[in-house]
Amino acid sequence: MRLTIQLGVLILFSASAWCPGAVPATRNVLLMIGDDHGLDGGCFGNPAVATPNLDRLAAGGTRFASAFATVSSCSPSRSVILTGLYSHSNGQYGLAHAANNQVTQPWVWSLPRILNQAGYRTALIGKNHVQPKEVYPYQLDVEGPSVNRNVSNLAKQAGEFFAKDDRPFFVVAAFHDPHRAGKGFANDPTYPDVKKTEYDPQAVRVPEFLPDDPQVRRDLAEYYQSVNRMDQGVGMVLAELERCGKADSTLVIYVSDNGIPFPGAKTNLYDAGIRLPLIVDIPRGKGGVISGAMVSWIDIAPTVLEWTGTKAPYELPGRSLLPILEQENPTGWDEIYASHVFHEVWMYYPMRAIRTRKYKLIWNLAHELDWPVASDIAGSPSQKAVERLGNVGSRSLETYRHRPEYELYDVENDPQELKNLADDPQLAKMKSELLERLKKRMKDTKDPWAGRTGE
Repeated sequence: MRLTIQLGVLILFSASAWCPGAVPATRNVLLMIGDDHGLDGGCFGNPAVATPNLDRLAAGGTRFASAFATVSSCSPSRSVILTGLYSHSNGQYGLAHAANNQVTQPWVWSLPRILNQAGYRTALIGKNHVQPKEVYPYQLDVEGPSVNRNVSNLAKQAGEFFAKDDRPFFVVAAFHDPHRAGKGFANDPTYPDVKKTEYDPQAVRVPEFLPDDPQVRRDLAEYYQSVNRMDQGVGMVLAELERCGKADSTLVIYVSDNGIPFPGAKTNLYDAGIRLPLIVDIPRGKGGVISGAMVSWIDIAPTVLEWTGTKAPYELPGRSLLPILEQENPTGWDEIYASHVFHEVWMYYPMRAIRTRKYKLIWNLAHELDWPVASDIAGSPSQKAVERLGNVGSRSLETYRHRPEYELYDVENDPQELKNLADDPQLAKMKSELLERLKKRMKDTKDPWAGRTGE
């Protein structure tokens, strides 16, 4: 909640919805993306890692407690955020870098592409990880080591762009933290203006999808330090926004691309991989709202487009979040869909999922294959512990590696998704109904894998 009122900049709200006729004269957007950040931090329910800046952002805006990525892999997820299309629709099936070389289809209109034409200044500062540039044509593109984990320089670059002139802007500040950096989380270097906060492995919270092992605890402590560094960067970027006098005309969104870089989370469609942080702070909005709406990353682009008064050249499958920002339990937000194909190009494991408040159905389209482990996780201390102990938390390693065609979970009573009910005759009708809804979503979104269904 940013309370300073600039001349001619006033947002009015009704009791239940955003008023589209009351937008400010200048409508900026700051989209901050965390890299492999799970629900870790004070406002997300894990105070073992300090995130005071994200906590303040949540206190001033709306935190979505049931927010879901559509895919738990970096490039595909970022493409969803920036295009409003599922990765199976936009073509960014897997990672963009190096030999993986997955690309978004040239016909796709991304947020920078749309907003450039609407007269916006557009910038990407930090990690991009989608391609080609023709689809994501930022006017300013600052990537690489100078900004990836150097959060103070990332914030400085953002501040310079904020202040450049009075035209509206769309800025993506994309942190590289807390992604792994080969061995560890790049915590050894000294970063300018960053307080190095180390964590006691005995004080971390070991999630249930990981074994409670000294190797895992040390790994999590390193991850926590990287999360805290990113949070300091969030604070620096927001301070630049205030310094430039642009806070009261800027929609601020914080989102993570996918689950934490540990076994059982990243690249999975289990909740550990896709249930993630999302905070939306709108000027003059009600603060401290915790929304129970089930929302998805396909809803982010429609939100930005509504705020900026622009439209995509085709219909998007998501919905704007602006009308429900002040509502704790809006109706009609009770179902999300997820879609995964690749991570690295050799990691082919197509999955589709539908999740309601009560059930989740995962369809493993190539279930005959062994589950592939991402290279950054494969060499990690946590993966070595998993292989040594033979379990991924409460799930056996054998079950994790070899999955059936269908997985059906009662996520209300089994939030860790351990008891597969797909063959339960009492739930046969429910399974059939969920599968039909999933197939319909695949067909409606022109999913190439819909042919696998015979539709």
